Amino acid sequence: MALGTESAVPRSLRSTLGAYVALTKPRIIELLLITTVPTMIVADRGLPAVWLMVATVIGGTLAAGGANAVNMYVDRDIDRLMVRTQNRPLVTGAVKPTPALVFALVLELVAFLELWLVVNLLSAVLALSATAFYVFVYTLWLKRTSKQNIVIGGAAGAVPVLVGWAAVTDRLALAPVLLFVIIFVWTPPHFWALAVRYREDYAAADVPMMPVVTSLGSTAWRILAYTLALWAASLAFASVAGMGLVYWTAAVVLGAVFVLRAVQLIRTQTPKQAMRLFGWSITYLSLLFVSMAADQLVRHP
Repeated sequence: MALGTESAVPRSLRSTLGAYVALTKPRIIELLLITTVPTMIVADRGLPAVWLMVATVIGGTLAAGGANAVNMYVDRDIDRLMVRTQNRPLVTGAVKPTPALVFALVLELVAFLELWLVVNLLSAVLALSATAFYVFVYTLWLKRTSKQNIVIGGAAGAVPVLVGWAAVTDRLALAPVLLFVIIFVWTPPHFWALAVRYREDYAAADVPMMPVVTSLGSTAWRILAYTLALWAASLAFASVAGMGLVYWTAAVVLGAVFVLRAVQLIRTQTPKQAMRLFGWSITYLSLLFVSMAADQLVRHP
């Protein structure tokens, strides 16, 4: 009995820690950080100091994690109604609402102080502004009231590139604004493709995602429009930031494939095809930013 009790304690602790980690939506954070480090490399025209990259990534992770935890706190009622989100910690009871909110606010405070004291004030303010926008504009307002929810609210997910640029230069310019635009116009095709797959979930929760309030065909055409805008933004950034052949090639090829996938969704309007587009959207963003970093490291070793 003693041995069984002793082994149950660490399992319980691991379960609790895992639940709190789940509140931060770590898979989403990974995608955000993939955009931050390459942005820093472009801003520095080479490899920034390791300590600066680590400090910025830590601060960005804490800020994004806190924002995601607040999102789960606010959305716990509709998360119960959606199959995709029924295993989230606040739905299963693994974490209670008040501790979850306190955890989120502590993460935000620590993130702001860490970025301010170790990096610079501009990066800290930008990270906090992203959280405020995500919580108050997207989660509390647009998500449940407008079919443009993810279009406007998605701006919060584009702020990490501004944080990365500000961390290196302590200012903003046209190049990081275009990086912001890239993420901004990438978000609707990415998220709408996923929403096609979970259309019934969003409908059950009365969340007006685009595939819920319009037909799949109409959504597919909108995805194509944003994909074309994304392609144009990626090429505009190449010109403004003075990128080299590595990035130019990647931007042209990756954008063309994205457009092709969007056209395929128009021709084959099925959830399966939408999920193929969703998967490619993640690959696209990762490869585009990796190519961005590679371009600079090759040219400025």
